[in-house]
Amino acid sequence: MANKVKFGLSNVHFAPITIGEGGTITYGTPVALPGAVNLTLDPEGDSADFYADNTKYFNAFTNQGYSGSLEIALINDAFRTQILGETADTNGAMFENKDDTVKDFALGFQIDGDQSNRKYWFYNVSASRASTSSQTIEASKEPVTDTLNITAAARLSDGLVKVYMEPNASNQTAYDGFFSAVYERAV
Repeated sequence: MANKVKFGLSNVHFAPITIGEGGTITYGTPVALPGAVNLTLDPEGDSADFYADNTKYFNAFTNQGYSGSLEIALINDAFRTQILGETADTNGAMFENKDDTVKDFALGFQIDGDQSNRKYWFYNVSASRASTSSQTIEASKEPVTDTLNITAAARLSDGLVKVYMEPNASNQTAYDGFFSAVYERAV
């Protein structure tokens, strides 16, 4: 039976991208980014309408990926160092420098459904630095989250933007290992 609804966000992972000679893309080992609160990715691209015979004769859409935001409880140090380019000293103090190089990464996550959970990888994601904010404690403690503005573009090598998988009788092993490496097309 197929899902009728989706809800929940969990198992957020990132895998740094390395581009080798000739544009070969490799992904690092996926790293968990715990504390997922909200993910919004809106499609990017325009439509081209052509009119003839007094009507819309032809319509085409471009797929320029997605843009949006990932809200998490707190950006972990692994993401700060491996993606945002920050550095830590021997005392664990984190340093941001104006010359830090932000790396692209693959973004994996899970959205739960009423029948089965769907796991995703977006292949070519970039993120901006998050704002720094907090607030005073009043009558109750309200957590303050971090939000990353992200863009998911097509992978240059083959145009892939994303993949998702739901479990079935023939793919359980691949589904179970979906976040152990960035998923690539089975042949």
